[in-house]
Amino acid sequence: MKSEKPKVSVIVNCHNGEKYLKECIKSIINQTYKNLEIIFYDNFSNDKSVLIVRKFKDKRIKIFRSKSFLSLYDARNKAINFSTGKYIAFLDTDDWWLKNKIKEQINFLKKNDEFKIICTNIFLYNDGNKKKKKWHLNLPSGKITQKLLDNYSIGISSILIDKSIFKNNMFNRIYNIIGDYDLFIKLSISYKIASLNTPLTFYRIHDSNFSNKKLDIYYLELKSWLKKNERMFKRNKLRVTKVKYLLFKLRVKTIIRKLKLTF
Repeated sequence: MKSEKPKVSVIVNCHNGEKYLKECIKSIINQTYKNLEIIFYDNFSNDKSVLIVRKFKDKRIKIFRSKSFLSLYDARNKAINFSTGKYIAFLDTDDWWLKNKIKEQINFLKKNDEFKIICTNIFLYNDGNKKKKKWHLNLPSGKITQKLLDNYSIGISSILIDKSIFKNNMFNRIYNIIGDYDLFIKLSISYKIASLNTPLTFYRIHDSNFSNKKLDIYYLELKSWLKKNERMFKRNKLRVTKVKYLLFKLRVKTIIRKLKLTF
């Protein structure tokens, strides 16, 4: 029988995230679901991130600090190892939640034993014009691997996942951009994924989301990922036409941006 109120470990990975960090942490503390711990993993920051978190007088916050800079997904794995909850959620420092996000997900999982992974819809929030829009009209649920390859719809800040899954599945630490994309597509082959169509997560769009450096890394990582997983696609009869088209668009964007810099 499932615990009435299982503990949720909320992982906040941070590298120089002071600008939006206070809003992020507040949105966790203000959750209507109270049985949670906050695993704040600082990835060798040189700003005031740790000082900001320490000002929150909440015993549920646990601070861990890396002694050197790690790749994002290596840092995520390290943070997972410090967690003690039945479930794990992730919230990046520039994102935030509505106050009933965790409660809605836990309630769904209690009523639907066949699911161990659940995400929510997302509001895309433009930090420039302060406008928001819903990311997807309708999110798929169930065995959704092909749908994810056609139109990826999982934001890591919206995920709640049973920690037991990480016993045999961790993020690939070689990645800096697509580590969650890689993991959740692979998990979707073995596990059903539930989705709540209500947006309960805010993803903040700002300049550093789309830097030239990040576009280059995204393109190279996705290109390598496609080649590396060819056997997986064939074995599971999965089509990657739309992923290849995404790769093409990324390549075009990187070329255009470099041309603009040249002129």
